[in-house]
Amino acid sequence: MMSYAAGLGTGLSLIVAIGAQNAFVLKQGLMRQHVFWVCLFCALSDAVLILLGVTGMARIVAAAPLLADVMPWAGVTFLIWYGARSFRAAWQGGEALRPQGGGATLGRTLAVIAALTWLNPHVWLDTVVLLGAVSAQWPDPLVFGLGAMTGSVLFFFALGFGARLLAPVFARPRAWQVLEAGIGVVMWSIALSLIAE
Repeated sequence: MMSYAAGLGTGLSLIVAIGAQNAFVLKQGLMRQHVFWVCLFCALSDAVLILLGVTGMARIVAAAPLLADVMPWAGVTFLIWYGARSFRAAWQGGEALRPQGGGATLGRTLAVIAALTWLNPHVWLDTVVLLGAVSAQWPDPLVFGLGAMTGSVLFFFALGFGARLLAPVFARPRAWQVLEAGIGVVMWSIALSLIAE
């Protein structure tokens, strides 16, 4: 039980920081578009990555330096593109300001969240490397991993479905523009931090 609680606490503390993935989940929750599927995708992706971490994937990544070289640049490219898209939406307004307007298809939405998840080296660092390393310090690393997975499920579903509580704030077009600009800043900040590493 101690391993599970430690995994839950550690997983939640890592995931709560606002990042590209969380900003996208928040936006989908506000727009009430494909929220369940986006939250489920994020939670399942985290579960897979955490499982890889607690079962020793960090050694495989260390043995494949090409993977470590290619992933950050793929992530940087995607984050710059997505950030530019958010800045453009903030500047133009329009459809991005209608929380229940016609949005992207489920397939396109899942493709975006897949890129934000799987091409983001920070996600890999937090789940595979960091949680994998911390789990080794506990008597049962798999139970620690289950705790971290539970934290991911709780967080993503709370963020996605809790976003609707902010709907009155985002009924104003200016709030949507601020959100889009904020998402752009987050995306480009992460891209710059990856370039600087």
